[in-house]
Amino acid sequence: MIGKFVRVSSVLLLSTLALQAPALASPSDFAPERTGIGVSTIGATFGAPSWLAIAEGYKGTNPTRKNSLWCADFLNLVLGQSGMKSSNSSMARSFANYGRRLSGPQVGAIAVLSRGKRGGHVGIVKGIDARGNPIIISGNHGRRVGEGTYSRNRVIAYVWPS
Repeated sequence: MIGKFVRVSSVLLLSTLALQAPALASPSDFAPERTGIGVSTIGATFGAPSWLAIAEGYKGTNPTRKNSLWCADFLNLVLGQSGMKSSNSSMARSFANYGRRLSGPQVGAIAVLSRGKRGGHVGIVKGIDARGNPIIISGNHGRRVGEGTYSRNRVIAYVWPS
């Protein structure tokens, strides 16, 4: 465990125990503590996977310069910059067959979401709200890289990059 959460005035703070993530990270290395008092997250600056920190750095921008349907392209960009393999696809749902499948949300995991009957959306899990909904950083979130809470009912898969 990299850090622990402390309740201060109904706000969760991350108490840093170590500043460096293990060389070979697994999803359990980044699992947030779940509490009944609010949101569980791990900030991108303290031990979170490099791809989450890279994605955070693009908030408010559109590094792909595309006008629509670019969430998968953004994620592929971020994975490439962190030294990971991409999905080699511009389709969000392609990530359902990428990496190692997880049984539930983990900080740093890729969340693949449904969007309508055939569409999809994809992003990186930053945290989980009190109701179990993933908080995701993604491209094409209001035409920019942004953060949002999505219904857990929309999740098709959680995967860990490999």
